[in-house]
Amino acid sequence: MAQNLSSSSIGRKVLMALSGFFLMFFLLQHFSINLLSVIDGDLFNEVSHFMGTNPLIQFVLQPILILGFMFHLFMGIYLDFKNNKARPIKYAMDKPSANSNWMSRNMIISGLMIFLFLGLHFYDFWFPEINTKFIKGDWTGLHDGEYRYWEELNHKFHDLWRVIIYCISFIFLSLHLLHGFQSAFQSAGFNSNKYTPIIKSVSNIYAIAIPFGFIFIALFHYINYII
Repeated sequence: MAQNLSSSSIGRKVLMALSGFFLMFFLLQHFSINLLSVIDGDLFNEVSHFMGTNPLIQFVLQPILILGFMFHLFMGIYLDFKNNKARPIKYAMDKPSANSNWMSRNMIISGLMIFLFLGLHFYDFWFPEINTKFIKGDWTGLHDGEYRYWEELNHKFHDLWRVIIYCISFIFLSLHLLHGFQSAFQSAGFNSNKYTPIIKSVSNIYAIAIPFGFIFIALFHYINYII
């Protein structure tokens, strides 16, 4: 019985890690496309239109992405609950700050902050896109004869408070990734004296560069608006 429980726990952690890898790949792809809004607005419009109208992306990959995120969120909450329940002594009594860092102890907090941010992100971009394509039936991506994607993204970042919220949210994302990236590799079995330092270095670069890249994009559009 104990062995079955242990195997089940390991299996859940592996699935959690795999969903994390999937979401990190999507995050990198999403950042690469958004960065085009800074480099080349026309190219950003073309790529956004392709992503927004391709049937494979819209009807297969997009639902998988949403399910993957929901799975990662609820599995994370479940695993955290099981871990806390399994501890015979309260974490505070074990001097957690001496045994682990803030990120590892508060993955649920940073994860929930990211979830709340996604609500705003969906309100800003995804819900209007769904309304345009599936309710209004307009798949052209055009507004006044021009692609609307860059214009809509740029307009959202004219609001200082929205920029501030986005920046804070991406800081929480960075904190989440600083522990989550390396933890995912460990859960998936990629753990050795030879490769762990490399994985740790790559995870730190990713966890800092990608979220702060998104912050740069938001600030770029805001600063260009006010000057």
